[in-house]
Amino acid sequence: MKLYTHPLSGHAHRASLFLSLIGAEVEEIVVDLAAGEHKTPEFLKLNRFGQVPVLVDRDTVIADSNAILIYAARKYGRTDWLPETAEGAAAVQRWLSIAAGPIAFGPAAARLITVFGARFDADEVIARAHAVLSQIDAELAGRNWIIGGTQPTVADVALYSYIANAPEGNVDLAPYPQILAWLRRVEGLEGFVPFQRTVAGLRIAA
Repeated sequence: MKLYTHPLSGHAHRASLFLSLIGAEVEEIVVDLAAGEHKTPEFLKLNRFGQVPVLVDRDTVIADSNAILIYAARKYGRTDWLPETAEGAAAVQRWLSIAAGPIAFGPAAARLITVFGARFDADEVIARAHAVLSQIDAELAGRNWIIGGTQPTVADVALYSYIANAPEGNVDLAPYPQILAWLRRVEGLEGFVPFQRTVAGLRIAA
């Protein structure tokens, strides 16, 4: 398998992290976003939206980070990471939607301002970030993992990257003790790979 990625993309890290956690053999190919490589005709054949990550597994091409999580979990039969019960599958899907929605428009967007120079309203996206982080912190009270249970799921992986690096977007994680403890649990998993940090945003480590 080949994973088209970029070291500063939280979406790409999400896919890379999960593939590492399950021990999947994958060749990572860095896409030069600054040079516009993601907009070339060759790359657009893989993902017409011109975004990383993209997973290529022989003749199968999977674009979108959350789709990659689902594909890899199913391909490798990892029901420990992706529950098969109706209740468990629904719980995971709920948090994949949060990752694609409030996380993307909150902490991820705040980070896009400082790391990539995106033209968002900083106050607005930082406020969104704190709103969703407050909700996640409350959800984690009394839980080790976001849907509960004794082990993580792809839902935890989907949430991790942009929350871990939220301080790069000037989003302080200090008010969220449950999140901070959960981050450490994720980082203690066998096969964990860190998300590259930049000097942008808050200098205090999360």
